[in-house]
Amino acid sequence: MDVQEIKQRYGIIGNSPLLNRAIDIANQVAPTDISVLITGESGSGKEAFSQIIHNLSPRKHGPFIAVNCGAIPEGTIDSELFGHEKGAYTGAVGERKGYFETVNGGTIFLDEIGEMPLGTQARLLRVLESGQFIRVGSSKVEKTNVRVIAATNVDVYDAVKAGKFREDLYYRLNTVPLRIPPLRDRKEDIYLLFRKFAADFTDKYRTPPIHLDESAQQVLVNYSWPGNVRQLKNMAEQLAVLERDRTITGQMLLNYIPNEGTKSNLPMRIENQPKEDFSERDILYKVLFDMKRDMVELKKLVADMIEHGGVSPNYANHSQAISQLYRDIEIPNNIHEPQLTLQQPVTVNNNGNSDNYNITPHAEEVEESLSLVDKESDLIRKALKKHKGKRKLAANELGISERTLYRKIKELDL
Repeated sequence: MDVQEIKQRYGIIGNSPLLNRAIDIANQVAPTDISVLITGESGSGKEAFSQIIHNLSPRKHGPFIAVNCGAIPEGTIDSELFGHEKGAYTGAVGERKGYFETVNGGTIFLDEIGEMPLGTQARLLRVLESGQFIRVGSSKVEKTNVRVIAATNVDVYDAVKAGKFREDLYYRLNTVPLRIPPLRDRKEDIYLLFRKFAADFTDKYRTPPIHLDESAQQVLVNYSWPGNVRQLKNMAEQLAVLERDRTITGQMLLNYIPNEGTKSNLPMRIENQPKEDFSERDILYKVLFDMKRDMVELKKLVADMIEHGGVSPNYANHSQAISQLYRDIEIPNNIHEPQLTLQQPVTVNNNGNSDNYNITPHAEEVEESLSLVDKESDLIRKALKKHKGKRKLAANELGISERTLYRKIKELDL
């Protein structure tokens, strides 16, 4: 069966070379029994490809089951996949067959395989290598003959490097990798898919047909579609039901696109966007460096004052540090800047005369808050005040992106 026949049989729409390549790989690998790892973004149609592989394989008359590993709680996933014996855990009132036992002779599709716990991964590896498994609470080895097709919307190799996914299981599943292209990489297919979905929903709800004008088609093609085919299908359904005017313009279509996709009149996919910088680390470094500089200046100032018993003669050298202190405290206009002095204590003796004691002046260390959150908040507040609330200029001053500054303002409730 060639690619076009598979498209007609399973209702696949599109002529993208990437899509055709994925269908061709699925067609070639289907007659074998090797494991397949399908990768692709959410909503790109991974489960449809698993059914194609199963239906074109010698197991097509056997059972097929799709299991979402991310939707099963960690405490029960072993029981769901491999079964359990009576009394294996609280609530196990009887024995139960797992999916691998039930689907014997067929195909099991493990969606979101990256969410599977490490303990369950070890059990799965044994099934893939020898076809053997043990029910929860049992010591008897069971046999099964199941083909495993796995899928994920994350980079499993990154999870391997992070220690969250077994490397041996990754290579066992990734015998044949199959990548489903995202919708934004199939621009030539977007309008065709929309027309198909729109026609289906207008027939289903018995509404007049809808048409897209030139501007709407441009919006449709240039949007990034983070939800892929699923998102496009949902939009077509909304338009078929809600719009009274059956000729859809670009402006009307923008009302159905989420805010993050409508920052411009025509949402375009921006290539090579800079990755999120290490904003929090940069802010903390800046806070610490500023704290260290201020502490050095204040130490020099206090040392001069102690040495001369009063106002430092080097006041001008430390004017920046002192001015910074006064900027942090709002002083009324009618109060002059205070002069810092140290005086010797005076006491009165029994004869009514005063005695001056030579006491070495000392500085009392006042412990200040070292909370990084407080310093970070103060730094951001000062930058915003300096630039009169202009976030772009404040972000440049802080050395972070405007997006990061906006997020920090919300987090710190500024």
